[in-house]
Amino acid sequence: MRYRITLVAILLAGCAAPATAPAASLEEASASSATAETPAAFATLSGEKPIIIAHRGASGLYPEHTIPGYEAAIAQGADFIEPDLVMTKDGVLIARHDAYLSATTDVADRPEFADRKVKRATPMGEKEDWWADDFTLAEIKTLKARQQFPSRTKEHDGKLDIATFDEVMDVALASAKEGRIVGLHVEAKWPAYYSSVGLDMVDPMIEAMKAKGLEEAGIPVFIQSFEPEFLAAFAAKSDLPVIQNMVGPPYNKMLGLDYNIDEMTTNGVGAEKSYILNADGTVTDFVQKAHARGLLVHVYTVRDDAPMPGYATAQDELKALIKAGVDGIWVDYPDTAVAVRDGD
Repeated sequence: MRYRITLVAILLAGCAAPATAPAASLEEASASSATAETPAAFATLSGEKPIIIAHRGASGLYPEHTIPGYEAAIAQGADFIEPDLVMTKDGVLIARHDAYLSATTDVADRPEFADRKVKRATPMGEKEDWWADDFTLAEIKTLKARQQFPSRTKEHDGKLDIATFDEVMDVALASAKEGRIVGLHVEAKWPAYYSSVGLDMVDPMIEAMKAKGLEEAGIPVFIQSFEPEFLAAFAAKSDLPVIQNMVGPPYNKMLGLDYNIDEMTTNGVGAEKSYILNADGTVTDFVQKAHARGLLVHVYTVRDDAPMPGYATAQDELKALIKAGVDGIWVDYPDTAVAVRDGD
């Protein structure tokens, strides 16, 4: 099957997503478990501490989107865990950042799936790989996760299963049962493509969250995507807060994407950090402009092992983002971010 993948999603492979009653209010979701005895010094939209969002779990320590990675993120103090969602051939939501499987699983080493490697047309040319929607859930469950960053530990490679959305929600529900409320920051990946092959993501996501009882358990939820059409369709069926992710420079200019925050209809934006931080160490006025429009600003992605130009360490980067007033930060190492935010 050949298709045209949204170019935005291709470029963000390294960053790199009413049938349901609203979970928590927007303010509750934004503050989450970071609200206790919060000083008034934060320049966030609410004045509360910015939320720390575990990017694909504690993905600096474990292969991304694995249950131990999510559990470690919660143990390290993350306020939200972030599952990216794609779909299997039989319509099951699974936690993967990409629609293809070779970067983060052992599929290439599985001879029984050798014939599943196919080329698909993309706006950046053809890509030959194994694609999630060519596999049933049962087949996906025979694969094991791998760490995709060469410099990170490989000790867990080949040991951990690919998680379903249901299993990720179970992690949050188990934490809530133990008295630790952790939210879900859910990204729909490739939704336009899945809709084009009869696997629309809106209803399955809403129904899955309703069936798990997230609202009843008090678990705050954000829904994010790079595709505004998906967010509009989701918002038409749910009161959950939605976040418009934004492609970072220079790709936004290359793609002709001219974001206008004055016209945003979402609850907030998921901005690439270079919208806020300059390479010379200075800070832009992006956050102030967004806040003036009542928009939350969540920022991706801070990595301990890859601080951006202009910042010697991830800690420096985090301090600058917090001082700028961002409302949430996606991080690969939650313990570092929590320590910086809380002044430990």
